Amino acid sequence: MGAREITRQSILDTDIYCLTAEKFSRGRSNVEVVRAMLNHGIRLVQYREKDKKMGSKYEECLEIRRMTREAGAAFVVNDDIDLAVLVGADGVHIGQEDLPVEAVRRLVGEGMAIGLSTHSPEEALAAVQRGADYIGVGPIFRTFTKEDVCDPVGYEYLEYVAREIDIPFVAIGGIKRHNVAEVVRRGARCVALITEIVEADDIGTAISELREAMQSAKEQS
Repeated sequence: MGAREITRQSILDTDIYCLTAEKFSRGRSNVEVVRAMLNHGIRLVQYREKDKKMGSKYEECLEIRRMTREAGAAFVVNDDIDLAVLVGADGVHIGQEDLPVEAVRRLVGEGMAIGLSTHSPEEALAAVQRGADYIGVGPIFRTFTKEDVCDPVGYEYLEYVAREIDIPFVAIGGIKRHNVAEVVRRGARCVALITEIVEADDIGTAISELREAMQSAKEQS
């Protein structure tokens, strides 16, 4: 996959968007898991940890920022805008109940990408109007890695975004090896995965198998 220039417009120019989730990582630290991801060609990592103390998150993010920069990979921080700014992240990802995109832009400046989770056509259109650089589309399937998550949006919303929305998007929520090909066939070019990678006994094998399935689906599209 190689190094690439990372800009607000190009941050999703990759196939797999990996998220951290230490409680599912089989006793491995976030740093260990991210190192394995990067060693096997992942070029977009989001740091998402809800329960850790801010000091611990800061130290982890500093190290992951260093690692991703050396690998030519993009680094996104979930929700914590101040943390994203402090560690020099390439992006920050926010939800519908977080600060509005316009307010986040004033905090992070013009250089940082802003991603926004969306669950409906109305939210997608609003994200574009507000200036989001990319949107998350999901959850496609039921997911158990996030509390208070909404019901699955299924393929209908994914297909709507692929057809009607001009900014980049990433499909997320319950995506696994057995269903990733269908997600790609329905229009996704970048997919977010959590447990399918962080829970894997062999992270490299998991990434390779996912990429094989995605590539096969792209060739058939």
